[in-house]
Amino acid sequence: MPDMKLFAGNATPELAQRIANRLYTSLGDAAVGRFSDGEVSVQINENVRGGDIFIIQSTCAPTNDNLMELVVMVDALRRASAGRITAVIPYFGYARQDRRVRSARVPITAKVVADFLSSVGVDRVLTVDLHAEQIQASSTFRLITYSAALFCWKICCS
Repeated sequence: MPDMKLFAGNATPELAQRIANRLYTSLGDAAVGRFSDGEVSVQINENVRGGDIFIIQSTCAPTNDNLMELVVMVDALRRASAGRITAVIPYFGYARQDRRVRSARVPITAKVVADFLSSVGVDRVLTVDLHAEQIQASSTFRLITYSAALFCWKICCS
């Protein structure tokens, strides 16, 4: 069975650490930063060959920065020969524009982001309360959506 490893972007480091603690593991060793011009810089500092990799990175504001950080992290892990890559995206930015409304002259950004994630090698996306699940129809990755209400119920009632 391949090793499971968790990596975190800079969007929600506290959440990533809490997930790692809950799973009795540590976050993977990666340097995620910025070059002087603002471009994302990622270096994976451990062996991930064949591993079952989970990247915890919300695409909340600043949406574009966090999305690019996720994409560059996926690419770095894929180039390091990771086995399966799951993007854990608590907030999936650009999911609101999931279909064409009234005009053919509007983007379907949910599909654009899904294609972007697929193109760099995401195998699965795990998210919470997705605006609409049409994203799954246009992507090559498996989409797993959880309900925040279920998590709240479990926390309150256990």
